[in-house]
Amino acid sequence: MSSASYVEFINVDKSYDGRNLVVDNLNLSIAQGEFLTMLGPSGSGKTTSLMMLAGFEAPSGGHIRIAGRSLESVPPHRRNIGMVFQNYALFPHMTVAENLEYPLRVRKMPKAERTERVRRVLDVVQMAALGERKPAQLSGGQQQRIALARAIVFEPDVVLMDEPLGALDKNLREHLQLEIKHLHERLGITVVYVTHDQSEALTMSDRVAVFNAGKIEQLAPPAELYERPATSFVSGFIGENNRIVGEISGRAGEDYAVETDTGHRMYVRSSLSFKERQRVLVSVRPERVKLDPAEACPNTFGGTVEEVIYLGDHKRVHVRLNETSTVVAKVPNVGANIDIRPSQSLSLGWNSDDAVLIPA
Repeated sequence: MSSASYVEFINVDKSYDGRNLVVDNLNLSIAQGEFLTMLGPSGSGKTTSLMMLAGFEAPSGGHIRIAGRSLESVPPHRRNIGMVFQNYALFPHMTVAENLEYPLRVRKMPKAERTERVRRVLDVVQMAALGERKPAQLSGGQQQRIALARAIVFEPDVVLMDEPLGALDKNLREHLQLEIKHLHERLGITVVYVTHDQSEALTMSDRVAVFNAGKIEQLAPPAELYERPATSFVSGFIGENNRIVGEISGRAGEDYAVETDTGHRMYVRSSLSFKERQRVLVSVRPERVKLDPAEACPNTFGGTVEEVIYLGDHKRVHVRLNETSTVVAKVPNVGANIDIRPSQSLSLGWNSDDAVLIPA
């Protein structure tokens, strides 16, 4: 993957009514060969950004470039971009091979080269035996593979994917996530992927841009996004979090002391700079919360088990610390932890580097 900017959004705005910005001053650089996911809730601007890159929407302001070339006056069919949609968009009257050949025919490629390209791409998506079938004779997963093959058969500069797995069941979706990821690794193509599914984004991406209200809240590799959310929105949107509000009350070595609104003192390690009495959010993942910790933690509190939810390989345990505060712990179903019951008194805790401090 090249580190240089390949796809660029420069001060891009989009408004449909001239007043409200759906995309607000978007600046984003994507490297050649990168798999970048635009993640966010409905209405956050991610799909609009993708459609502007594809040429189906025009920016209200700013510039979009691929390989240094402005796309301002380039129509969609001349952008050399492959598209994969949720509804596959295959021609029902054509065979699989004819569907794949269509974008090559439009580009006036010689017949022999078209045939060879179709053969190669069917091998790539492991569908070589199904070239003569019609789309209606394929399963949903097979149709999505063909849609993906059609997007890459003409060797585009960039492949755009808009919620491509949204219509599939959970097991098939997870299987195709890995297939698309491995295909990207093999071919080294630049992929811009749109989804509202956070697990999909974390599984597949080199980097994830989290969109909210037309802006990027955080742009980071999946592990950093999950372990070190930069804003309150990201901490609430990515995974499950215990979120406790308070204010900075001092320093203890590398840790900040936080007096929380729930009446607790917590210690959180952070490389960021915070001021005395600054309002902050303490964010702790449920899997980092230890029940009856064997070793002393700098953050240890007594509580009462309020609810235990069985989820197969783990339990989600809700522990009430006081009348205004509940903490959720994710506990593997092994060993002594199996016997946790409601109304049980216990202690819970976490280390100072297991929590994240976010400006409130």
